[in-house]
Amino acid sequence: MSFAMLGTKIGMTRVYKDGGVNVPVTVIQLGPCVVTQIRTPEKDGYSAVQIGFGDVKARNSTQPVIGHDAKAGSAPRRHHREFRCTAEEAGKFQVGQVLTVKDFDGQMFVDVVGRSKGKGFQGVMKRHHFKGMFASHGTERKHRSPGSIGSLCSNRGFGGGLAKGKKMAGHMGDVRVTCRSAEVVRIDPETGLILVKGTVPGAARGLLTVRTPVRLYKRKAKKVVAKAAG
Repeated sequence: MSFAMLGTKIGMTRVYKDGGVNVPVTVIQLGPCVVTQIRTPEKDGYSAVQIGFGDVKARNSTQPVIGHDAKAGSAPRRHHREFRCTAEEAGKFQVGQVLTVKDFDGQMFVDVVGRSKGKGFQGVMKRHHFKGMFASHGTERKHRSPGSIGSLCSNRGFGGGLAKGKKMAGHMGDVRVTCRSAEVVRIDPETGLILVKGTVPGAARGLLTVRTPVRLYKRKAKKVVAKAAG
């Protein structure tokens, strides 16, 4: 299991490293999260750890959620997420345990998961980066059109309609996006902030999941090994 917590995207800024190097970073308010339930194979058929994040007034919550979080000795939480793990890993957590950004101390890289900004219904030029039609030679009011779809309009052998995967206009954005192996620039335990290098998915004040990396790139894996050895 990758250790994970929920947080809120604050926005972007910059920090200066040694030598005056300017590094763009995303500021994330990470936690605190409360362990609200531990799933076991005997009772639930699988092993997982459930955490809650974010304050919410009781009047804006529901009786089942209020009672569920009260069993963990917590006020009602706005967001709940479960993370699958082995029974041995789940045994390291206790119901009511509070997770903070300090638990990521010493971590060089993290994966950040969020939902990308929704763009609504978009044409093929914005959605799929088509170059569009010619701007001259008789083209009239069709500069941003997708062009002919005749070559893929007959899905023979698989029913009628367009062949699956044809790039056309449609809904864009608002999908789950994972930013892998983002470098941790700074952790501030007092304010509960974590600064990661570069951009992460989602808009400001959006919900994010920050976890230990599932798989590191070779170059970054060498840095982790070198740090552990040194």
